[in-house]
Amino acid sequence: MYTRRDFMKLSALFTASAALPLLQACGKNAAMRPDAPLAIGYLPIVDAAPLLVAHGKGLFEQHGVAAAKPVLFRSWAGLVEAFLSGQVNLIHVLSPMSVWMRYGSRAPVRALMWNHVCGSALTVRPDVNMLADLQRQTVAIPFWYSIHNIIVQQMLRQAGLAVVEKNPQAGQVRLTVMPPSDMVAALAAKQIGGFIVAEPFNALAEAKGVGKILRFSGDIWRDHACCLSMMHDHDIQSRPQWVQNVINALVDAAAFAKHHRSETAELLAKQGIRHYTPHDAKVLRAVLQPEPIVWQKYERTGAIRHADWQQRRMDFQPFPFQSYSELLVKLLKETHLVGVNTFLNDVQPEKAARELFDTRFVERALQRDGLMSSFGLQSLQRQKTFAL
Repeated sequence: MYTRRDFMKLSALFTASAALPLLQACGKNAAMRPDAPLAIGYLPIVDAAPLLVAHGKGLFEQHGVAAAKPVLFRSWAGLVEAFLSGQVNLIHVLSPMSVWMRYGSRAPVRALMWNHVCGSALTVRPDVNMLADLQRQTVAIPFWYSIHNIIVQQMLRQAGLAVVEKNPQAGQVRLTVMPPSDMVAALAAKQIGGFIVAEPFNALAEAKGVGKILRFSGDIWRDHACCLSMMHDHDIQSRPQWVQNVINALVDAAAFAKHHRSETAELLAKQGIRHYTPHDAKVLRAVLQPEPIVWQKYERTGAIRHADWQQRRMDFQPFPFQSYSELLVKLLKETHLVGVNTFLNDVQPEKAARELFDTRFVERALQRDGLMSSFGLQSLQRQKTFAL
């Protein structure tokens, strides 16, 4: 009931009529407080790392940005509602959700940078050894508008399996939306055959011995972005230098997380002084800095099939490549989505990639102090790679 209620609420928020009162409230808020401090909203997943690291390491203050303590939300609906109404002015969202927000609700918001790359996986029960073993079973996803849903449907389609929403038969797999915090318990209870979601829930299932990684999402869609950082158009237009300072801090935070993985795990963990997430530091280290012997095991089991890509389980690179955004919209059009999604018919991949992202701020941020090379970037152009 929680999942259905949450999805229905979010579905309503992403319609122009339901979003309008929230956006009007946001506009009034902005008019009354044009210089409002930075207010961050996040879900307790590793995808929020740059936002939390920037706050925890004092990077916002270093760039002259007054930032309140980040606000933890338990659902995407709560986070999006707070953002559209102006209660928070910086959030991370699932990248397909940003398309829905911009074109479904017609919200005047923009994505400014990637939060991270990779960092998701298809985790299954120990007795599941291949996709075919999932027929007649249920696989949980965090949301219909997610990279996870896009990738798992591509995987199932290639394996000759059809997606259904109830009563899966031979040759079918049921997909259901489930809060990530419930997925590990559902897998342990054998209520589902697997789940595909952001970290650290895949690592948590491994740590508890109730699941194993069947395939990493980054081994299918190379260096894909799961979550994006978004801000309001009115902030971008009325105080661009403030937005630039925010993005400078976030890019610095991403660089810190990339090169200080163990310390980042400690900062985000429940043992950390900020208590940003409820996750154990050991589980977070398994995501951010897995042992080489563990990585080799993934190559042997087939969880990693493209070892030559030389990817991390989770990595950080903030620039939103246009080729990724175009492929995102293209694949979203091919994906089974619950709810009203007719707005996608008019969304053109190339045009959407330009409209959805404002890359000016992250480009300037990357031009500072050799940050391009810090992220391993040779240029700001890249060819997309999607290989099942």
